[in-house]
Amino acid sequence: MKYHHIRKAEFLSRPNRFIARVLIDGKEETVHVKNTGRCRELLTEGCTVYLEESDNPARKTRFDLVTVEKLRDGASPLLVNMDSQIPNAAAEEWLKKGELFTKQAVIRREYTYGDSRFDFRIEDRGKVCFLEVKGVTLENDGIVLFPDAPTERGVKHIHELIRAKSEGFGAYILFVIQMKEVTEFRPNDAMHRGFGDALREAEKAGVRLLAYDCIVTPDSMTIDRPVTIRTELMI
Repeated sequence: MKYHHIRKAEFLSRPNRFIARVLIDGKEETVHVKNTGRCRELLTEGCTVYLEESDNPARKTRFDLVTVEKLRDGASPLLVNMDSQIPNAAAEEWLKKGELFTKQAVIRREYTYGDSRFDFRIEDRGKVCFLEVKGVTLENDGIVLFPDAPTERGVKHIHELIRAKSEGFGAYILFVIQMKEVTEFRPNDAMHRGFGDALREAEKAGVRLLAYDCIVTPDSMTIDRPVTIRTELMI
């Protein structure tokens, strides 16, 4: 997945979850933040961010904040994509390469099943599968966690995937880790125990859990290599 018209800026503040104030070319500018999560560990005053310039003159904000250089003690900054919309686009590219199914698989986006809308419906070699994508941006010493805020919607999706699996469909959850330099993925039980419990239930029911890191640049993100998943309760 590639962006266009990327500009470098300095992060100043985030008045609310939808906008941020940045300094670009010596001028203060209000930009749209493409992630409504907390992201407090990412957006720290003075850090470098990357913006995508919109070509829509009717927009209230000229730029979208998509990538950040996460500041780390004793290490160089870690480039993290924090655009909540890009994981699905990157997942579609990845799926079409035949990384999980065959290249002949029929892939559909946004498919309704029961009371949920899954990110993907895949039909491959006569079997129908559902796949839900979760973007991951929360990292601490190489360990990444999801979610970074309570998500009842996420719990609902997991329960629907368990149901789909029980009815004979293939069921997958893909955690797209929007950075490199990570060692393992864990459910964030301290933030939302209900999500972690649902994920463990799904694993026992045969829902396949996948986690992959990404090659991130200021203007692109590509799914790359699998990351170890540890679902056991840590708290």
